[in-house]
Amino acid sequence: MTKAETGEKTRQRGPRRDAADNRDRVLAAAATAVRREGIAVPMATIAADAGVGVGTVYRHFPSREALLSALTHRSFELVLAAATQAAETNADSEEPGAEAVRRFLDRTVEHGGDLVMPLRGGPPALDERTAAVQAAVHAQLRALLQAGVRDGSLRADVTAGDLVIFGALLTEQLPHVADWNTAARRVIDVYVAGLAPTAAPLRAAPVVLSPA
Repeated sequence: MTKAETGEKTRQRGPRRDAADNRDRVLAAAATAVRREGIAVPMATIAADAGVGVGTVYRHFPSREALLSALTHRSFELVLAAATQAAETNADSEEPGAEAVRRFLDRTVEHGGDLVMPLRGGPPALDERTAAVQAAVHAQLRALLQAGVRDGSLRADVTAGDLVIFGALLTEQLPHVADWNTAARRVIDVYVAGLAPTAAPLRAAPVVLSPA
């Protein structure tokens, strides 16, 4: 490869990297803004929070709907990665399934500020691509629970929907709790302890979540 060709590739890679960074910056700012002000937050506010011009926002996301769709997809991908990592770590370490659930919930707390999902006020309609990621999340969580049932660390009547609802609650930081990460992890410990096998029946039937 000649120096001219190398230089041309470097110039092409630079703008692409800058564009990707700007897109990530916009998504991160949008997640915070939407959680703060709701899905009607002005695009100009998102641009200002991201430190870019409004034109940059619209260059990546031609409409509010496109931006919200990208936010929701990104959120489900983060949750799927957390569930997958918990399962893989559990398989490698041969820890009880209950520990995989705890690890998944810990990661949910860490991602909390980046998650804009239907259960947390995000757009209810999912495109086909995002619905597929959502389905993969539920499948992975079911696998985590089944592993725990098999090794005797989890009760058999807990569903993926139960984990999804609890995870959604964890992502909403209470305003008067100074150290939310510590408080949330304490609550996770209490929750996971309640997932241990027990003869006591749950008080209600499983919640059926809508596709969105």
